Amino acid sequence: MSSLTVSDEQVGAAKAAKIIQPAWVRALHWTNAVAMVVMIMSGWQIYNASPLFDFRFSSSITLGGWLGGALLWHFAAMWLLMVNGLIYLALGFATGRFRKKLLPITPAGVISDTKAALTFKLAHDDLSKYNNVQKLLYAGIIVVGVVIVLSGLSIWKPVQLQWLTALFGGYDVARYVHFICMSLIVAFLVVHVALAVLVPKSLRAMIIGR
Repeated sequence: MSSLTVSDEQVGAAKAAKIIQPAWVRALHWTNAVAMVVMIMSGWQIYNASPLFDFRFSSSITLGGWLGGALLWHFAAMWLLMVNGLIYLALGFATGRFRKKLLPITPAGVISDTKAALTFKLAHDDLSKYNNVQKLLYAGIIVVGVVIVLSGLSIWKPVQLQWLTALFGGYDVARYVHFICMSLIVAFLVVHVALAVLVPKSLRAMIIGR
């Protein structure tokens, strides 16, 4: 009986400690995170050279030191983000992960889960399943990621890609779109990190497969 009990406990522990995200998702996720942080910090330095608003970012949180250096960092990270992002999108659609993880999203579900989250009643029993708020955020940030890349290309090559620049309403409008998308990504990162910190340690261990 005791050996049977131990065996059952081991099986239960193995299930509880299952890896929630496959290896390719984790690898692409962290590559995206690094590329995005580099692009944001270098982008702030680029912004400082020609600000859209009446403020500048502190040099302590920018990358590149000056406009030329920031552009080099920005373009290097841009290619990494684009290639990595395309692989992520291709695998996400090919494996059916996006459909399984992000659909369906319903207004009623989003409202209900938002209320539960704000009152600390949102369950985290199964980390392999996203609630409606997570689905909306993750689906939304993918769209924002696509828009920020396209708007960035239209700013980088406004003559060669004039059709794309025109699609955004012109060069100046594309800059504002790019800035807004950057702000949304920064806000997402802040919320994402905050939620990761708030989730109990035992659940975080499940995510990384410990």
